[in-house]
Amino acid sequence: MRSFVRLASCATVLALSGCAYYVAPDGTVVPAGFIPATTAPASFDRSFAAAAGAMRDEGLTVTVEDRAMGNVVGTGDGGTVTATLHQQADGSVRVQFDSRAVRDPDLITRVSRYYERRMGR
Repeated sequence: MRSFVRLASCATVLALSGCAYYVAPDGTVVPAGFIPATTAPASFDRSFAAAAGAMRDEGLTVTVEDRAMGNVVGTGDGGTVTATLHQQADGSVRVQFDSRAVRDPDLITRVSRYYERRMGR
């Protein structure tokens, strides 16, 4: 019986020594597996590349990629889709898609979905 208790004690000590803990800002201690997720704002370059890639994914021809102005323009289906990117004061990036003279009313929705997918959302 003693050897069982010793074995159980050693197993418990070994198991606990392998656990990582996180001290939350409010002082509570939680196991590392329960660390609250934090998300950093997406970078401008990553958002810009995702917007251009989303247009290409939908089969549009990207005719303008102007990082300095934050504009991506794609043409196809007889119309134009424009992505406008703005860096916000908090570091986040606002992306707006607009379309003109496009025959397919769902095109802008699909481009937005491709953008979200490329951003991992």
